[in-house]
Amino acid sequence: MPAPEESQSVAAGTVSEAAKLGTKMMQGAKLLNELRDSDVQIATTPKEEVFRLDKVTLYRYLPLAEQRVRTPVLIAYGLVGRWTMADLQDDRSLVQNLLKLGLDVYVVDWGNPSRADRFLTLDDYIGTYLDACMDEIRDRAGVDKVSLLGICEGGVFTTCYAALHPEKVRALVLTITPIDFHADKGAKLGHGFINLWARSLEPAEIDRMIEAHGNLPGEFMGAVFSLMTPMRSMLKYNLDMLEIVDDQAKMLNFLRMEKWIADRPDHPGEAAKQWLKDLYQNNKLVRNEFKLCGTTVELGNLTMPVLNVYAQEDHIVPPATSTALKDKVGTADYSELPLPGGHVGVFVGGRSQKLLGPGIADWLASKE
Repeated sequence: MPAPEESQSVAAGTVSEAAKLGTKMMQGAKLLNELRDSDVQIATTPKEEVFRLDKVTLYRYLPLAEQRVRTPVLIAYGLVGRWTMADLQDDRSLVQNLLKLGLDVYVVDWGNPSRADRFLTLDDYIGTYLDACMDEIRDRAGVDKVSLLGICEGGVFTTCYAALHPEKVRALVLTITPIDFHADKGAKLGHGFINLWARSLEPAEIDRMIEAHGNLPGEFMGAVFSLMTPMRSMLKYNLDMLEIVDDQAKMLNFLRMEKWIADRPDHPGEAAKQWLKDLYQNNKLVRNEFKLCGTTVELGNLTMPVLNVYAQEDHIVPPATSTALKDKVGTADYSELPLPGGHVGVFVGGRSQKLLGPGIADWLASKE
């Protein structure tokens, strides 16, 4: 048995730690009570609307440095999330990094699809909306070609567009983009669950889900992503928050990420069917069987320079699903940029800030 003085020391230490925790919780409660939604701002880099078609808006960011690369670059995110992740906050913003390195940056916002948009297809988003944005930028900048920077599902959009319209694309940058939707087989434990989930669905189940909701609900997909890492999703609201609850800067960083996660729009019904059936289930893109606007998307038509950026610890888009593009492109100018971190971490993680933006900017500058 411990000596009495040891027991007293342990008890005193326990009381001291409990007191510190109590003080921390009180300070955290005061901080949370004072914070307002207006304090948690994301995507604040100055920009201007330059084009609108239906619910789709094209923005151009105001320059932050002398233009170093003449060819404009258009950022395209997907329909399952929001582009604001690329401009989360001042010190964790791919957009700001690119602007400070002298790029002319645009971003397309797909808007908030409602049930009225349930019949929109990927043909509409890629063949009509993305094409219209590209033509607008070409006219405004007085150039024949624009570079594309696709993120996740948006990378699939830009890949398809570049294959269908190589004459309009100077260079193609893909980040955390699935190309071979079945290459997750054999991935490390805990990776590729979204692929497994999508393949487990019966086509009729997908149809019934869309018929019931009109679209693929953003809240539903948010729950699916959370369930891929259930322990992580639960612990961040108690253990993680406990670590930062009395630190305003860290708490705001946490809340900005939560704000982005919560802002998940619905995925238009018919486009969701194509996304889940044609790509996740039937893997048509990498097989050169995927059709848009009546034309087959041939990856061999990617004759422009291609930079493929992937996250080494990506559990949503395992690296092999991205790097499968290497043997399919029609250009010898193909490069890969593996980055430390996970699916979102490569954009907002501290380690990636000095790697992602400069890596993309330097590569695009070399293609002028």
